[in-house]
Amino acid sequence: MSFPKGFLWGGAVAANQCEGAYLEDGKGLAVPDMLLGGDVNTPRTFLPVTDPKAFYPSHEAVDFYHHYKEDIALFAEMGWSVFRLSINWARIYPNGDDEEPNEAGLAFYDHVFDECRKYGIEPLVTLCHYEMPWNIVKKYNGFYNRETIGLFLKYAETVFTRYKDKVKYWLTFNEINTPLMMYPNGMSNLYSLGLMEKEDLEAVEPIRLSTLKDVPQKKWTALHHEFIASALAVKLGHSINPDFMIGNMICHITLYPLTPNPVDMLAAQTEDDLKNNLCGDVQVRGEYPAYVYRYWEEHDIDSSFILEGDEEILKEGTVDMYTFSYYMSNCVTVKEDAEQIKGNMSLGAKNPYLKASDWGWQIDPVGLRWTLNKLAARYPHVPLMVVENGFGAFDKMEEDGSVHDPYRIDYFRAHIQAMGEAVDDGVPLIGYTTWGPVDLVSASTGEYAKRYGFIYVNRHDDGTGDFSRSRKDSFFWYKKVCESNGEDLD
Repeated sequence: MSFPKGFLWGGAVAANQCEGAYLEDGKGLAVPDMLLGGDVNTPRTFLPVTDPKAFYPSHEAVDFYHHYKEDIALFAEMGWSVFRLSINWARIYPNGDDEEPNEAGLAFYDHVFDECRKYGIEPLVTLCHYEMPWNIVKKYNGFYNRETIGLFLKYAETVFTRYKDKVKYWLTFNEINTPLMMYPNGMSNLYSLGLMEKEDLEAVEPIRLSTLKDVPQKKWTALHHEFIASALAVKLGHSINPDFMIGNMICHITLYPLTPNPVDMLAAQTEDDLKNNLCGDVQVRGEYPAYVYRYWEEHDIDSSFILEGDEEILKEGTVDMYTFSYYMSNCVTVKEDAEQIKGNMSLGAKNPYLKASDWGWQIDPVGLRWTLNKLAARYPHVPLMVVENGFGAFDKMEEDGSVHDPYRIDYFRAHIQAMGEAVDDGVPLIGYTTWGPVDLVSASTGEYAKRYGFIYVNRHDDGTGDFSRSRKDSFFWYKKVCESNGEDLD
């Protein structure tokens, strides 16, 4: 088992989950700034105005905004060659439709990218990682309004041009397929599409994200507009710097039939096409797959949102690489009494052969090898990258400041071994970024206690902690992995 020379090793974060400084230096409100915290047993809630008495995890997060030099130095110590991060759209255009960009926001990312370059780390930048300016949700109803495409492209042109000599690798939209997941739709519609119904926008009491209304026709319209925005951004980026590598990003929840019943087999195939394959087909192949037209007909979706010229835009704006998150797998069955289990924006039948994390996410490293081979066959000659893979857990800091996390090392070892097997299978895998290499705020639950990092951050759900950093056992283990190009997994 060997990874290719030049394989990209690193980690991934999102601005809203790590930066903090939510109104500092001219930044505007973004969607996550309106979301209150929760925990493994308490769903996150939303309020359309900020409450000064409430706790908003993203407002301070883990203060990467003021600790980026320290954090990037720690990443370099681990031997990284790539760092995936996002630009907070509201830090560049505070209202989303401003005439001019916010220079202080642009300068901040200049400093971050320069710091990466100092250590030989390639930035991998996501343009929109659930960080839509809140004003776009209120004023335009997110991507349901086709005018938002132009706002996104203005933002993309600004950062493509500013960082054309500092950033080579770009992703357009994070986990663009999450609105097609079945749990909970309203939450992913807001995160990904900026889509919210008028009655939810006018709420005066906090409401659960899982209860936000889902209007399928609006969702499909908004998703199509995101596809167009992504394709146009790819074309725009290549015109600014032909050497840009611009990818999509899919939340891949690998699906198996629960039983060999042919009806379960067909149900699993249908769900896999809708949840995992559709968005990749549009962004890699440049066209809607045939199966979606039957789905639209059977679910009364009017496809008139596809305007003249849109099909050509999708064809001309295909991505250069396919990237995806992989945390878990689920099973599919037509049996109504099957035990259900939750995961990353998903709900499925429990797999009796797998263990799960404390948050119910089923652990399936073999499924990663299966997924990589599936994607390589579906999209031949397109480079693949795993840009999120991680294990959230309750970590305990000992009195001497150490954090022993063998469970995290075991998780990563098994998944890296699976990737190595896939490489030996012939899969064109070019990189791997673990999720949350420094502890951050969980997107699904809004809590600090769900820790992913190799680096422990002294910050807690009661608002205490000085944001100091310390290395966990997994830090030293991943350092060996990166420095040995994946050969030393002991």
